[in-house]
Amino acid sequence: MADSNVVDRMRQEWNERAREDPHYYVAFGRREQDDAEFFATAADVVRGLRGEIKRLPPARRLKALEIGCGPARIMRPLSADFAEIHGIDVSDEMIRLAAEKLRDVPRAHVHHARQSDLSLFADDSFDFVYSYAVFQHIPSREVVLGYLAEARRVLKPGGILRCQINGLPETSARYTTWEGVRIPAADVADFARRHDFQLLALEGASTQYMWTTWRKQPAGWRAALRPVAPAARIRAISNALTGDPLVPASGARAFAALRLENLPADCDLLDMQVSIDGRPGMLTYLGPPEWDGVVQLNVALPAGTRTGLVPVEILWLGQPLTATAWMRVIPPGPVVPRLVSIRDGVNLLSGTRIASRWIKLVLEELPDPESLRAAIDASPIPQLDVFCTDPLEQRYEVNLRLPDSIESGVHRLLVRRGPRSFPPVTIEVA
Repeated sequence: MADSNVVDRMRQEWNERAREDPHYYVAFGRREQDDAEFFATAADVVRGLRGEIKRLPPARRLKALEIGCGPARIMRPLSADFAEIHGIDVSDEMIRLAAEKLRDVPRAHVHHARQSDLSLFADDSFDFVYSYAVFQHIPSREVVLGYLAEARRVLKPGGILRCQINGLPETSARYTTWEGVRIPAADVADFARRHDFQLLALEGASTQYMWTTWRKQPAGWRAALRPVAPAARIRAISNALTGDPLVPASGARAFAALRLENLPADCDLLDMQVSIDGRPGMLTYLGPPEWDGVVQLNVALPAGTRTGLVPVEILWLGQPLTATAWMRVIPPGPVVPRLVSIRDGVNLLSGTRIASRWIKLVLEELPDPESLRAAIDASPIPQLDVFCTDPLEQRYEVNLRLPDSIESGVHRLLVRRGPRSFPPVTIEVA
């Protein structure tokens, strides 16, 4: 059972947030969002979850569970995909709000998880268990891992778990109910192995929004696996992000998509290895079979991959699974530092109208964040809070506070990187 003090703190602080502004604390987009805007913020997440539901048998009357449902932002639209859907939350105030928003959806049911666990549900109850933007707010590794173990218990055999975990590097700072525990990708993969989950996706490693997909297999399943004679075939290799037949040797687009025929159903990211020019790549995604049985396997190229035609081989349980195929690797494109967005640091949907006196910048392909400088009109910003959100894409968030001398009205924000400046941006200070 989780530490009662931690659970009590989670309940108390999320109840307070629910009473203050639940839409903001759940969607983190804008203060006092109306229902239409609030539910619209879940569109991309719902689309991604529906992609994972395809792994389940299409004819079955499916039953789902959301861990940390909040005020039903995801449950409500996703209820259309299930015969029955349940949600739990440690905050009884969030559950009250969810019940209101789901009052016209008879197939949807919400429950207060008083002990922050899944003890309300029997073994083998659900086809699909999912969670988003929940574990990243839990201050206890024990609670997060407890939920993952409980998800295995309540999943039916062959059921799917899809969840998002904060995979940023661990820190010595004290975790809170807002900036929760961080769990590295290697630990997530190890947990899946030890609990007989088939690991199907581990995307966004070393980022806050790391996604993973697991399938429940019988106890002892992995230990009983045995290699098979090479029967699978690599039908085609392309860039996993663009679909082009050319894959850059490094950078954010250095991901290959291998389209595989006759792949054994027991294969997963833990016991497979893709050798690219004799060195292992990092596997990130093994998709569901398509209409013709072909399965897509995504792999990140290892550092230092040479350009030209390079051999690709797949092993499973240490034995060759396919014949050698060939991939064309090209030099990476030039690094182009760019300022992706400028918006209010609190009300993220307010654009360049700055009401909180905090500004959030997002930059990509930034090799030297320490060189950044910013100014409002002619007034330098004395301190920039720079935070790496994705080391692969060299993506950084930069938070800066407006000096007290900056009054309401229209101003010009100038961001410099060393001797070079990004184009100036006009902001409106409320």
